[in-house]
Amino acid sequence: MSSNFRIQASTGIHRGDREYQQDQVLLMSHPRVNGCVLGVVADGMGGRSGGRKASDQVMLTARQLFEQFDPQTEDCSRMLRTIVQDAHTVIRLTAMSSEQEPHSTFAAFVMLPSGRCHIVHSGDSRVYHYCGDQMLFRTKDHSYVQALVTRGELSEEQANNHPQSNILLGCLGTEAPPPMEHHVIEALRPGETLMACSDGVWHYFTQQELGTVLNALTPREATEFLIDKARSRARGHGDNLSLAVLKLVAIAPTDQPAT
Repeated sequence: MSSNFRIQASTGIHRGDREYQQDQVLLMSHPRVNGCVLGVVADGMGGRSGGRKASDQVMLTARQLFEQFDPQTEDCSRMLRTIVQDAHTVIRLTAMSSEQEPHSTFAAFVMLPSGRCHIVHSGDSRVYHYCGDQMLFRTKDHSYVQALVTRGELSEEQANNHPQSNILLGCLGTEAPPPMEHHVIEALRPGETLMACSDGVWHYFTQQELGTVLNALTPREATEFLIDKARSRARGHGDNLSLAVLKLVAIAPTDQPAT
């Protein structure tokens, strides 16, 4: 991949119209390897403290395992799957030791120094991949309505407004092992963007709207705009919102490349 690019990145989080915040978001550079970046969104469920404990555990596990990860010798997809499995185990132990039933979604991406990217998700938090304003990929929710869409019984628009759109078929913290799906981007290139976000964000936008915003604005501007617009469209009934955006921006050859 050409070195004439810079990485721009930002996170955004808002309580929405809920009484408390159960979402958590993480965006961090690798402590030893330049150009290696992790983004994670976790949407906690299970009551005020239960949901937050679940999403906090996802973040703690993700940070610890990413700091230990060696991009040059270790399997990135295995590291992401281990985050899911380890966080799931601890969340289950939390449920056994209390009367709460904590659960969490998981949506994460890792960009390696080569530009290769790994994506893993569980639940209905999503990762989107755009080139300019055109969507190249998005994760498919582990949800009841996504199953209906896959079977051709609902359109994407109908699924978004379905009364049972919040029913998940799997996530972290349930009795069954969490579902996990892995996707690889061979090389993220200048002009391309990754976004991980909770359903409190993506529920209020079409795929084209998201692409237009991510293409036109910097990650910081995009996170602020999407949160503000989602809050407006929710009309007082919005969920927690969280998102992490990473964008590769081409720079002139005479400029100094930066990460």
